[in-house]
Amino acid sequence: MAVNVMTSKEVTRKVFNREELFILDVRNETDFNDWKIEGENFEYLNIPYFELLDGIEEIIDKIPTEKEVLVVCAKEGSSVMVAEMLSDTGLTVSYLKGGMKTWSEHLEPVKVGDLTDGGEIYQFVRIGKGCLSYMVVSNGEAALIDATRMTEMYLDFAESIGTKITHVFDTHLHADHISGGRTIAEKTGETYWLPPKDATEVTFDYQPLEDGNTVEIGTVRINIHALYTPGHTIGSTSFIVDEKFLLSGDILLIDSIGRPDLAGFAQDWVGDLRESLYKRYRGLAEDLIVLPAHFMIIDELNDDGSVAEKLGTLFSNNHGLNIEDENEFRKLVTENLPPQPNAYQEIRKTNMGKINPDIDQQREMEIGPNRCAVR
Repeated sequence: MAVNVMTSKEVTRKVFNREELFILDVRNETDFNDWKIEGENFEYLNIPYFELLDGIEEIIDKIPTEKEVLVVCAKEGSSVMVAEMLSDTGLTVSYLKGGMKTWSEHLEPVKVGDLTDGGEIYQFVRIGKGCLSYMVVSNGEAALIDATRMTEMYLDFAESIGTKITHVFDTHLHADHISGGRTIAEKTGETYWLPPKDATEVTFDYQPLEDGNTVEIGTVRINIHALYTPGHTIGSTSFIVDEKFLLSGDILLIDSIGRPDLAGFAQDWVGDLRESLYKRYRGLAEDLIVLPAHFMIIDELNDDGSVAEKLGTLFSNNHGLNIEDENEFRKLVTENLPPQPNAYQEIRKTNMGKINPDIDQQREMEIGPNRCAVR
């Protein structure tokens, strides 16, 4: 029987469409438990590759014949060999092209809305990492917000829709992934905006992004307003786009809120976090569509694969926005936190321009799930 190849894009569509898929993950148990491909209707079997070197006889009865089967490993090679062994028994199976390395880097563009006087806003879903970035498009111009290091994807997409990136923003100094913002600004020759309170140690030039900044995109005057909302970082800045969309960075996610500890100032910033969420956001229109910079769990994806929800709905449903007791809130965001992101200190230094790791080092630094929020 044939061994097929399945791309990360094809797996992403299965996630979005809530299709069934059986995944045989041949990485080590620790790696699998830490981070895996998630889908609402996915089933899993984790058997480390080294346990299959002498054959697959002991697992063959655990592999379904009525479902699509995908073999996954870290970089592809081991999954190809296991898929071939399964194929020799008569099963039709696929392996993931590029393995989890490629899964971590895949970006899937999703249109999340139209703008009042023409234009669109697109969300780029980094499905394997939980990162979300945005492109606001109007009359041939685009603003890019919270870009990942896979810069060519944004440049190619902009070209494909006939637009030019004219402004690049980061809502804050990221700690769980390497930003592509500065690189894209250099490639396009356009402005890179960064909150100055997060940029005290950066080694490069940037345009200070401050509360009240308004940047117009295109000739139809799609305004992007900066809103200072510290707490996840001291400089965290949200955006209101076209009076319709609230790009919340990592201060507010759909099912969680930003953690304040990644720069080592949890006790100092918890008050800012509460102020931003419970006062600054409460003063905004509840029909704003919240577009965060990350998602934590696959349940946060909508039917079209987007991650978005009305602010008013989050005021009702997000536990982090409904803790009346300030001490209880403080305890939630400073104690019993999930593990910190892999290599987060090195990622912060990279985003400051202090170190310049090569591409393989960057991939290794980013391996693992999103861990920038608390629930």
